[in-house]
Parts: sequence; structure tokens; C-alpha cells
Amino acid sequence: MNYKYIIVGAGLAGAVSARTLAEKGHKVMVIERSDHIAGHCHDYKNDAGITTHTYGPHIFHTKNKEIWNWVKQYADFIYFQHRVLSYANGQLLPFPINRDTISQLFGVELTINEVEEFLKHEVEISTFNEPPKNFRDAVVAQVGETLYTTFFENYTKKQWERDPSELSAELAKRIPVRTNRDDRYFADQYQGIPSKGYTSMVGEMLNHENISIMLNTDYFKVKDSFSPSMTIYTGELDAFFDYQFGKLEYRSLRLEFKTLDTKEYQQAAVVNYPNDYDWTRITEFKKLSGEKSDKTTLCFEFPKATGEPYYIVPDEKNTEMRKKYMELVENLEKEGKFLFIGRLAEYTYYNMDQVIEAALNKIASIDCV
Repeated sequence: MNYKYIIVGAGLAGAVSARTLAEKGHKVMVIERSDHIAGHCHDYKNDAGITTHTYGPHIFHTKNKEIWNWVKQYADFIYFQHRVLSYANGQLLPFPINRDTISQLFGVELTINEVEEFLKHEVEISTFNEPPKNFRDAVVAQVGETLYTTFFENYTKKQWERDPSELSAELAKRIPVRTNRDDRYFADQYQGIPSKGYTSMVGEMLNHENISIMLNTDYFKVKDSFSPSMTIYTGELDAFFDYQFGKLEYRSLRLEFKTLDTKEYQQAAVVNYPNDYDWTRITEFKKLSGEKSDKTTLCFEFPKATGEPYYIVPDEKNTEMRKKYMELVENLEKEGKFLFIGRLAEYTYYNMDQVIEAALNKIASIDCV
């Protein structure tokens, strides 16, 4: 069968693209390297009946009502508000930083109106470059050195195996700091987790008569078997160009799953460990799904340099290399034969809603009537 569109990757970017094109009447082939759909948001029920996220915890959140309505076509959602604790100085503290975090850590009683002034003073007695030159500067400029040292410095070293001064200030834009008592990790209006899991949700997106799927298939080994009008690529950017300018760097994780004979292990779904132990955080999946079980399943995250690509590394070297690759992407997209969509294909950090929005926008931009 002839397919007008080939889509490389069955994660969110690929599934959204495939569904959009299929509903326009086009035959689409999705080629996936691994043995499952849903990419890094893949999940499954383990032997204890607990929905386990294969690649670490995923919580869907968005401010965009259109994206929220779009994704709800394919899943019912548990309306989950994500709250995180951070184990620091022997205490479990609310994170992101808010009024209660500061009061507990510094042993002071502050009204909400006093928090901003407190943080301003912490920043004034700190040393940093202005404007910020790197991640350390950007965080210290927001919260001061004491809070930076307590929550960010060592966590960042564990996560990236780099001194924070080597990382881009852009990373700090993802860190919320609140002067009120809002202890939710995300402040977005719409938040939740698919009641049947992300794999089921993506499966529904791909469940269309015009969509075919090949799992366990390397696109680069089979691409000559197809003659599509367009290929939509969601894989690793540098791999597409055969590492012409070198290998872009990614951070990976070693995930250690443990199922315990206890109903509860920790006070929150996710607890960060910025300073103690080798792991960065522990997730207790029951607290995400609300499932009932006499057991509980945990996920310990140990950052590492190689393996499954999880996070881009936004330092100067990788940023410059990305620019070179993206110039090639721009030229290919102008020719109308390829689109590059997603975290890996654009070497950029996307939340799930941003991936969906990017895919919908890019597909809408092409002439696929």
C-alpha cells in the first residue's frame, strides 16, 4: 500500500500527527523503533495492579483549553493536582518554593505579603551576575544563595553531572517560585492523568482505519521501501543527519522499580532528594493514579550520561551544534518533504501539552488537503 505520509515515532508527537492526517483522509504509516507505542509516556499495570510509568512520572498539565479539549477526546482524566516534597536539611519541605517552604526552612513566620520582601533581601545579600550568565545566576537572582544551595545546586550536579554555572540560564525559566501558599507543582488550569493510562490514550489516537503501525522497526533501515509525499520525523535530530556535526548530548536515567508489601511509603507522589543519596527523586505511583492495593510501587531515578535520551543538555556546545542541525531542518522543511516535530527532533524541552500543540500547528501549516 502507498502511504502519503510516513511518521517516524509513535510517541505523542507522532500519534497526534498521525491522527490529524488520518482524519483528513490520508493513509499514514507510523514507524516505531521500540516494541511499544506512547514513547516516554508509556505505562502499564504491574503485577500489583498499579499503573507504572515506564520512563518515570508523567502528569499532564496545560493552560491551553483547546489542547485540554483535544486530548480529552482520547481519554477520561483523573483530575490530579501534583504536589512535590523535597527532602532537605532533614525535613520534607514543599517544593516549588513557597511561603511555607521559607517559613519551615528558616524558622520564621511570614505573612504572604512579607515573602516577596524576604526573597528580595536574600537576593540582595547574594553574589551573582546580572544579567544572569548561567543557571546558577538565574536561580540566585530569583531566590538568593541559601535557597539555591538547599534545593538546586546539588540536585543540578546530580541531574546533569555539571556545575550549574556551565548550564544555560534558560533552564531556570521552568522553576516556579511562589510568594503565596500554593504548594502545587504546576499552576496550570487543567491538570490530570488519563484514567486508563497514557498508553491507552495514545492507542486511541492511533486507532483509525487510515493509520498503520510498524513496531520494532528502524526507520533508517526501511525508509527506501516507501515513497511518501512527506515524512514527519520525531526521532533524534543528530541521528537523522548521520551525526554530520557531531553527537548532541542527552541526559539519561537508570530507573529502579520496587514493589513493597506496604500500603504507603511516602507523603507525596514525588519526593525530591537534592542533597542526600544518589537518586534525584522517588515516585510512588499509587499516589498518582489513586489505585487501591495492599502493596505500593516506587521508582528511584538515578541520572546517567548515556542510554535512553531523556533530557537535552543546554550548554554552549550543544546549543551551537543544534543551530547547525536546525539550519538543515529549515531547508528540508522548505522543500516540503519533511517535518521535524518534538523534543528529540527539535532538540528542545517540551511538556506534553507543548508537544501536542507543536504537532497540531505544524500539521495545520502544510498543504495536506
